[in-house]
Amino acid sequence: MKQVEKTKENLEMCNCLKCPSYTTSCKIKEMPHNMMDMLKGIENIEGLENLFCAYTKSRCIDEDKGCLCNVCRVHDKYDLEDGHYCIVDGGFH
Repeated sequence: MKQVEKTKENLEMCNCLKCPSYTTSCKIKEMPHNMMDMLKGIENIEGLENLFCAYTKSRCIDEDKGCLCNVCRVHDKYDLEDGHYCIVDGGFH
């Protein structure tokens, strides 16, 4: 397993925004943070509400409503074994 790189390519392949645990209210709440953080450049961001396997767990997801990690292209690309990176800290950050 390799550390997940913070790249635009990985962000585009990421399933996090489609995840049932990442609710609409969560997306709306975190949109301003995500937009401001993206201005820093993806490789310079410490925490992002997306691509949780590369960053850190979510600031707003607090309930597991399903997980799409195992069907994510980033998950496959890095041969990840775990999931639920949005609610469990300790991914490949």
